[in-house]
Amino acid sequence: MTTGGPEVLVLGGVGVDTIVRVPALPVPLADTVHVAPMLRYAGHSGSGWALGLHALGVQTHLLDLVGDDLEAMVIRERFVAAGLPFTGIVVAEGTKRSVNLVADDGYRMSFHDGRGQRLHDADAGCHRPLLAVARHVHVTINDWTRLAMREAVAAGRSVSTDLNDWDGRNPYHEEFAYAADLVLLSAVGVGDRLAEVVGRIFARGRAGVVVATAGASGALVHGRDGIPVEVSAVGIPGRPVVDSNGAGDAFGAAFLAAWLHGCDHVQAARWGVVAGAWACGTAGTHADPIDLPTLRSLL
Repeated sequence: MTTGGPEVLVLGGVGVDTIVRVPALPVPLADTVHVAPMLRYAGHSGSGWALGLHALGVQTHLLDLVGDDLEAMVIRERFVAAGLPFTGIVVAEGTKRSVNLVADDGYRMSFHDGRGQRLHDADAGCHRPLLAVARHVHVTINDWTRLAMREAVAAGRSVSTDLNDWDGRNPYHEEFAYAADLVLLSAVGVGDRLAEVVGRIFARGRAGVVVATAGASGALVHGRDGIPVEVSAVGIPGRPVVDSNGAGDAFGAAFLAAWLHGCDHVQAARWGVVAGAWACGTAGTHADPIDLPTLRSLL
């Protein structure tokens, strides 16, 4: 691998979240519900992983498809302000976006508009210069990232992915689940089939670690050769939960940062639960990712 590139290349998962604060979920049926001012944030999973890694001192480059639109301006301004290197490939379909309802207790419901984005033939190799110099590739489950993921595996790069709320059955997610060295998924999404799904990932895939996140219940960490270890969620004194948007991405970014630092997967999960708790203490999506000195002090 050539030196001088990013330690982590994050592919996909860039969009804008519009946050709507509501008293409680579900929202009562009504013609009009008066809410606090709606705010827009650079959101979605890839943004969260990249901003989280960057805040923890990991050299990171983010690449995704965006539009020539207002949402792309919001994204670019956020990344410039953070100092995060970003490559946005412009596509006609526009930038991904979501409307997230957030209740007073911090829980949320997201309405996701993926735009049906397509990577055009002329841009098919846009990831290759960065892949050539990256140590690790994190792949979101945007469809266009599949080719890049295959090339990363063939090039001997370590790969991670976050399957989000995969139910363990949808075939769309399977290639991602079986190609990555580090797999994150939602324990809630899989439900009582967790052991079977994790076993299938190990049997059919390359993963050495599978992490099932469970929000306020923490995470269950599975190693290929060991029994699962439960890592409990934490609270941060003086930082109450106000918004769970981006908490899972904060967990994942901190887990990966620790993993790249040489921590074992249980210690990496402890980094993750602290970062996830920190994210819940800030309104909005990826608005205040935890930095390394703060994380170490809270550990």
